[in-house]
Amino acid sequence: MVYAASAADFSGKWKLNTSKSKLGEQFSMAPKELIAVQSGTDLNVEKHSSFQDQEMITKEKYTLDGKECINPGWQDTQKKTTAVWADDKNSLKVTSKLPMGDNEMTTVEVYKIVDGNLVIESSMSSSFGENKETMVFDKQ
Repeated sequence: MVYAASAADFSGKWKLNTSKSKLGEQFSMAPKELIAVQSGTDLNVEKHSSFQDQEMITKEKYTLDGKECINPGWQDTQKKTTAVWADDKNSLKVTSKLPMGDNEMTTVEVYKIVDGNLVIESSMSSSFGENKETMVFDKQ
């Protein structure tokens, strides 16, 4: 008998745990708070960040079926994203491409639940170089 694997659920209000995270030394893209609402084939993610003393909230919606989603990028750009489950449904790979002038930035985030924490392994590459971080969030 074959059982369908139930997918990890990332829903909740999550606060960044800097002591458990591995963040960039010079610069970090880690939000201090993340609110995720997962329902059916959709995942809505709201990230609360600060940059140069400016508070920012970004809201993105992904479909969990591997189809491309379009969300607002920086300034007037569009961020194209796909979200694909791992075979075991324990992790979700979110790949985004964002135009940056004549170049493009690619971000890959792998979402998973580890010991009750939301862990996002993030890698970003562009003409400016690469940045890798592991963000660990505690459920609130």
